[in-house]
Amino acid sequence: MTRGAGPLDRHREIFRAIIAIFYLVAGVIHCVYPAVFLPVMPSFVPYPHEVVIFTGICELLGAVSLYIPRLRWWAGVMLAAYAVCVYPANLQHAWNDIIADHDYAKLWYHVPRLPLQPVAVWWALYAGTVIDWPWRRTLKG
Repeated sequence: MTRGAGPLDRHREIFRAIIAIFYLVAGVIHCVYPAVFLPVMPSFVPYPHEVVIFTGICELLGAVSLYIPRLRWWAGVMLAAYAVCVYPANLQHAWNDIIADHDYAKLWYHVPRLPLQPVAVWWALYAGTVIDWPWRRTLKG
């Protein structure tokens, strides 16, 4: 964060740090333990093991790129696109756990996760300085 940064810059830096940590952790888990994610891959995805590793690498690169100023905007766009692209796997995961396995105890995980996916898209765009909404008018420094 730069000296004399306004409230919007400080706010965005906090959001950037949180999402970067999230994607760093998720990326490491995807790369180190890919087998955990294979049961939730939709059947139409070819080479599921490689796709899991690839998604982990994307998460790691996106998190790091949020801290490279000339790549920040692209990192925000690509992490937002990533959150949209993995939504079918999230739906498959919910289907497997709740409907197919009748494991209703996992509702605590899936019920908030599925509708919060658009928040993940927004968060990536905000952290990547693609958008200022909704704080542009209220947090100008």
